[in-house]
Amino acid sequence: MPTRRSLLIAVGSAGLLATVGCTPMSSWWLAEGPPMDTPFTPPSGARADLLHHVLDRCSYGIRPGDRAQALALGGSVEEAAHAWIAWQLRPDDIDDSEARRSLRRIPSLTEPIGELYEYREQDLLRQLVQGHSLMAMRSRRQLYEVVVQFWSDHFNIDMSKAECAWLKTADERDVIRRHAFGRFRDLLRASALSPAMLWYLDGRDNRVAAGARPNENYARELLELHTLGVHGGYSQRDVMEVARCLSGWTVRAKNGFKKGTVEFHADAHDDGVKQVLGTTISAGGGARDLDRVLEIVCCHPSTAGHIAGKLCRRFICEDPPDTAIAAVAAEFTASHGDIRATMRRLLARPEFLDPACHGAKLKRPFHFLVSVVRATDARCDAGPATMAYFARMGHAPFQFPTPDGYPDHAHAWRDTLLWRWNLAASAASNRIPGFALDAAGLSRRAGGDDRLMAHLFGRDPDERESGAWRRSGGGERGLAVALASPAFQRC
Repeated sequence: MPTRRSLLIAVGSAGLLATVGCTPMSSWWLAEGPPMDTPFTPPSGARADLLHHVLDRCSYGIRPGDRAQALALGGSVEEAAHAWIAWQLRPDDIDDSEARRSLRRIPSLTEPIGELYEYREQDLLRQLVQGHSLMAMRSRRQLYEVVVQFWSDHFNIDMSKAECAWLKTADERDVIRRHAFGRFRDLLRASALSPAMLWYLDGRDNRVAAGARPNENYARELLELHTLGVHGGYSQRDVMEVARCLSGWTVRAKNGFKKGTVEFHADAHDDGVKQVLGTTISAGGGARDLDRVLEIVCCHPSTAGHIAGKLCRRFICEDPPDTAIAAVAAEFTASHGDIRATMRRLLARPEFLDPACHGAKLKRPFHFLVSVVRATDARCDAGPATMAYFARMGHAPFQFPTPDGYPDHAHAWRDTLLWRWNLAASAASNRIPGFALDAAGLSRRAGGDDRLMAHLFGRDPDERESGAWRRSGGGERGLAVALASPAFQRC
């Protein structure tokens, strides 16, 4: 259990990270980002309202001014919450040019696959994490950014394996971001033929050989993680049959011509009859076998339930009610895997809107750090020091070693609390390279310390929280205590 003493120890030792990843700081990031001098009106009341819940759960944190912007969409607090969801479900209608300008000095994000091999591995990782973080911090398309990370975890690729270091940038751009709000089948197909995924799960090595078994690694994860789920009703025989269907697909390596190019080699494909989940796939299908497999697994009822369960866990609570999962799965099926329609149904469910759902989830470390930036109107370059905090809190983007992706349950992150306190203290006192905020100015803009806490918590602070701020001495220390508090660490 966090104590005031342990937090003050963290505050006192916050300078320990001040030298982590120190590099000469560019001036461009200081000139970019939201204004830092505009007054704003925090919410009031003893409980957080629906609008705060929606903004907090469906974004990476509530910036000063976000609430007023949502209320301007019209009507009551409840109507504004629903209007904000509808607005966020149309990301193409949201001008995000300011956030995209943050990426213009990160050249690798737009490079063709072949050109990515000209970069050093560590530079590609740094630039991809920086771009991903800056969009989470600055994008107005917040729900889209949250869903992007959901799919990036669902189709996890660890950049440390083989040539994934060069290819994951293209996967994030051309697979995850392109299809995040599209149709699940299109997303799944793009992932199956992603050069990075072919390397990561050994699909490129799945070739027919006399007397040899097909490489089943990708086939197993396709069924277990990407579609049906671990208890989805498939057998080991189904895994082997899917592997046969997917044989022959490969990607050219970096030491050859046209590196990173995906190809189908008919002579390496098992072209016999297959039986997948009770459906016969005729002989002679060649490359078309892949699409037959994807059609079968996308239409399987277990896939709808698996995807719905994960989405409900992300947006409702860690143990979502069966009623919510069933309703979301039904929409997934009826819409033929339309992700936007599925999200619309989920965010309209009474289980999501229920006050008992408010504050029910512990922020994962990435979410926590980004929410600190957004809630305080901080300037952050998402550079080496930011990456160091992600790593120390155990949530370094694109570096989870197993295919299941970073966990979405609180007990996986409880050991990160000390580093969270350290982050809160270092951020509030401007001791993180590439990070700047104005604690006094933020309090003044909010209308005082208690009003600033109301902004951070979505409600008026209780006596214990106000007392903790006062006992800390206020100012930067008070802000650190508030950012490290359970109320801010949850969403």
